Amino acid sequence: MVGLTIDQYVSMIKNGILPEGAPIELIEGALVHKDRSKAGEDSLAVGFEHVWAVQNLIPVLAGVAQHGCHFSSQQPIAIHPDSVPEPDGAITRGTINDYRKRYPGAADLPCVIEVADSSLQYDRLTKKRIYARAGIAQYVLINLIDRVVEVSESPVAGQDRYAHEFVRNAGEIVHFSTGEGRAIEVEVSRLFPNA
Repeated sequence: MVGLTIDQYVSMIKNGILPEGAPIELIEGALVHKDRSKAGEDSLAVGFEHVWAVQNLIPVLAGVAQHGCHFSSQQPIAIHPDSVPEPDGAITRGTINDYRKRYPGAADLPCVIEVADSSLQYDRLTKKRIYARAGIAQYVLINLIDRVVEVSESPVAGQDRYAHEFVRNAGEIVHFSTGEGRAIEVEVSRLFPNA
């Protein structure tokens, strides 16, 4: 079965077939509904903790600008030939002006971030696989269920996986890569709403 390409997906948006901003991603050639809900709740609703965790990333990662990057939230990235995920967060090289005519690609992204509740298994498996396949250096998964941060680094070429994976708990530090050996350090508890 042949799926959609990035060009076809972009054409569908430009021609109004898919409304711009719809909660849909192109993943491995298929249109997939973005699940931002709380586990056990309506998959079309956005969970309050998910909203908080995504919005919280903006001030927490504001320092990426000092490293020649910018932070984007829930914006498309291009993983050729057939995926346009919209990660909850992305640290992207350069400024937003560098992407006026294209989506950032894997080489532009030292780090992508997903916030997961009901989508936890999908983000652990499918999203991690496509990010690793693309060669994105670091994938950070903010796990709202277990209140931990799962970090995957060093994609293994041709194997759709990361060489290094570890979990960070409250009281520990997460290093969000900005590329070239630089990072923003964040204490884990800053990434979760207070209970």
